[in-house]
Amino acid sequence: MIISICTLFPKLYTEFINTSLIRRAAQEGLVTFDITSLLSWCAPKERADGPTFGHEPGMVIRPEVIERAVRAQDGQHGLSYKIFFSPRGRKVTQTVIQELYEQIQKVGGHVSFFPARYEGMDARVEEEYTSNMQGTTLSVGDMVLMGGDIPTQMVIEALLRYIPGVVGKKESMVQDSFMGPFVDCPAYTAPVTWHGREVPQIIRSGDHRRIREWCTTVAVRDTVLRHFNWIRSYSMTEEERTRAAQAIPPHYVALMHDQVLLPQGIVGTTSITSLDIHDIARSSKTFGIRGFFIVTPLLDQQKIAQTLLQFWREGSGTTYNPDRHAALATTQVMENYEAVIATIEQQEGARPLTIVTSARPISGVTMLHYTDQEIAWSHKRPVLIILGTGHGLSPELCSRADYAFHSLQGFSHFNHLSVRSAAAIILDRWLGIQAPLKAIPSDCA
Repeated sequence: MIISICTLFPKLYTEFINTSLIRRAAQEGLVTFDITSLLSWCAPKERADGPTFGHEPGMVIRPEVIERAVRAQDGQHGLSYKIFFSPRGRKVTQTVIQELYEQIQKVGGHVSFFPARYEGMDARVEEEYTSNMQGTTLSVGDMVLMGGDIPTQMVIEALLRYIPGVVGKKESMVQDSFMGPFVDCPAYTAPVTWHGREVPQIIRSGDHRRIREWCTTVAVRDTVLRHFNWIRSYSMTEEERTRAAQAIPPHYVALMHDQVLLPQGIVGTTSITSLDIHDIARSSKTFGIRGFFIVTPLLDQQKIAQTLLQFWREGSGTTYNPDRHAALATTQVMENYEAVIATIEQQEGARPLTIVTSARPISGVTMLHYTDQEIAWSHKRPVLIILGTGHGLSPELCSRADYAFHSLQGFSHFNHLSVRSAAAIILDRWLGIQAPLKAIPSDCA
């Protein structure tokens, strides 16, 4: 692979390319670096940058300077795949790195990096050189850096690992974090005890089968708890999916027909509807909810719900629609909120973490985004998601919650979802599998 780097600060790469595996790869001819200052393509006293048009502050890299650099590097080394960096770019993941490596190979193994500085590059440069699959613009994260040189080094390191011979052992590459659905398991060395912390006994046991099983269990747990949005976007096998599901903390759902707001802000009760029960039970079953509770203090409402449940769980409904039977199997009627908490605590051995939902902002309660699983799951407690009927949960009930989900909103100003629709969206955003990423082949090294 030939790597051209056109930068305002070439000295930043001196130590980088002379360190560890990168230096060895260069010495063995696996990679060639051509690092050139952008000023090399500027006439005497000509600047590489210019002031931005409009009233924005800062300087922008001029397009004709990049054009000269492109012509020079492609003329010397052959057509290159061109990489720029910008907050507008595609977020870098291991899957993106794999795709970049494949694209670079298609153009003959030459890649050119153009790390910007100041306010970035003239936008026309990226438009010109990233069209027709001949280049791309990347972002290494939702943060602001002083330039694109560190992102360039990050991407180079990730790309070099795909070149055969750069990484010593193929197994090291395949087992790395983000090469599959799970991160790597923890690694340890001597001493056995350090600051009161011991290397797990199983790692020192010498039983390779048990060690492999332990590593897999820990890797799955750490991925689910800390990188849930990675794993649920990865194309998993059935076994991997089952393992991941087992690592998700137990979740429950409560549909409140008590302690809810009525018209004029009155707190009271609402009537049960069979459609809500059916649809929320089906959503709960789909997303692995362990128990769905219908909460009402009214005896007649309890009887209505119990009659419906009895038909589907014990009557002819069990054979008439087995899927509906399965969905309603874990549905229970409770007389109050406290009974729900007590039931979960008895089943799980811990009081549940409670998350309330509302179509309106909730004050005084810590808000959760639908990507904040790590925050909630770090408590190592079962999770209870509380849904309201009527005009929503009462302020008093909300104030007792540990967290609240941000309200569901579209780009319109209409915000009147049915509770069953809201339940399905909330569970999908919180626990659902997203569009799968392309799996990374195990023979990529």
